[in-house]
Amino acid sequence: MSTDQKPQAAPDTAFHSAVQRIAQPAAQQTVTRYRLGQPAHSEHDWLAQEVPVAMVYNGISHAVMMASPSDLEDFGRGFSLAEGIVDHAGQIYDLDIQHTEEGIALHMDIAGAAFDRLKQKRRSLTGRTGCGVCGTESLAMLAQQVPPPVQGAQVSLQALLQALQALPAQQTINQLTGGLHAAAFADAAGNLLLVREDVGRHNALDKLIGALQSLPVEIRSQGMVLMTSRASYELIVKTCRAGIPTLACVSAPTTLAVQLAQQSGLCLAGFARGQACVVYAHAERIRD
Repeated sequence: MSTDQKPQAAPDTAFHSAVQRIAQPAAQQTVTRYRLGQPAHSEHDWLAQEVPVAMVYNGISHAVMMASPSDLEDFGRGFSLAEGIVDHAGQIYDLDIQHTEEGIALHMDIAGAAFDRLKQKRRSLTGRTGCGVCGTESLAMLAQQVPPPVQGAQVSLQALLQALQALPAQQTINQLTGGLHAAAFADAAGNLLLVREDVGRHNALDKLIGALQSLPVEIRSQGMVLMTSRASYELIVKTCRAGIPTLACVSAPTTLAVQLAQQSGLCLAGFARGQACVVYAHAERIRD
């Protein structure tokens, strides 16, 4: 090496190690397992990663969500659509994922009209997992978030339950950790087409909505969303904005969720497990 050449700097191993850790959906942890009548013992277990993911639009940070670091492009697109930041996926011109020691930033370039509208909202969702209406500045603003009406054909009870029964086998990260929700899309015949997982149920649905942009509108408008959670207000709004006419959850809905589903035309089913479900809104769209 000539004397005028500078030696290359050693890589920042601590930084790369932190980035690699943040980027993984699950991590190993040493735990101590107890059972009555047996001696305690240490072993390795897998835990779901939960990292801060910043949604950055045209250089301005809008929200920080605590989420699983998987399917991040779907997350960015789906969040933007489900929150009404953009009207359609074509208004997202570019999406870049940046990893730091602190977390992950999704940098999105969006249309000027959408960005102007975003600035006017003056909202911040910074904080907790699956934050639904955090930062909504007034009750009037909340009342304005009524979902758009949806219409769709009937789906059979058999198809709905068939899709739900197939879902656990597709929850690969949850099988490892036991700590993630899933949002899935099934067609009218009950075939699972897409599954997305996250520590937050709202995040899982955002990821699913982002992934759904790859499917034709005709398929989306005839299918159903399946959630491994309760049905809350936010899930109704997001499903309607995605144009999906049926939502089935394994647990119960809230009163506001049922009210919004009835108003918007969404077929809402809860306690969808095994061979049965309870339909809370637009039962005429479920056929035996």
